[in-house]
Amino acid sequence: MKSNELLLDAFGRIHETVARTLDGADGEALVRRPTGNGNSMAWLIWHLSRVEDAQVSSAAGLGQVWTAQGFAKRFDLPLSERDTGYGHSSGQVDAVRATPELLFEYYDAVHRQTVAFLEGLGDEDLDRIVDKRWDPPVTLGVRLVSTIADCLQHVGQAGYAKGLNSEPSR
Repeated sequence: MKSNELLLDAFGRIHETVARTLDGADGEALVRRPTGNGNSMAWLIWHLSRVEDAQVSSAAGLGQVWTAQGFAKRFDLPLSERDTGYGHSSGQVDAVRATPELLFEYYDAVHRQTVAFLEGLGDEDLDRIVDKRWDPPVTLGVRLVSTIADCLQHVGQAGYAKGLNSEPSR
């Protein structure tokens, strides 16, 4: 298996899990916050989508799907177009509201851009430095793996929140 095939599989698992998590979720469940102050499903899916969009587009030298494809306007959030959710206050988490269809449409568009980028990668590309602000500098491979880890963590949290919103099984 080539490195890009492994990365495609990992990002594909995020895509599948986002789709399953949003399936059957209603507007009320999407904005309910576990224990009253945890992150809502809507915020978690929006945030992981923004993270993948911002990280992969930057590393690939592409425009973010969020702005390039008009999702910032469609979501119409009271946030900066550059906002990805890091350090959000409780009020900012509450402000992220969207239908499951819009959340998935955005993530799906991000995923398609990620896949197109990954399909052209060779193993040697993974050693390219993409961020010199860290010591050691961050390579493309490290950036992609950290993005996968972050997105999987957040989609898992969204799935957990969905389970909290469901009727208990008997």
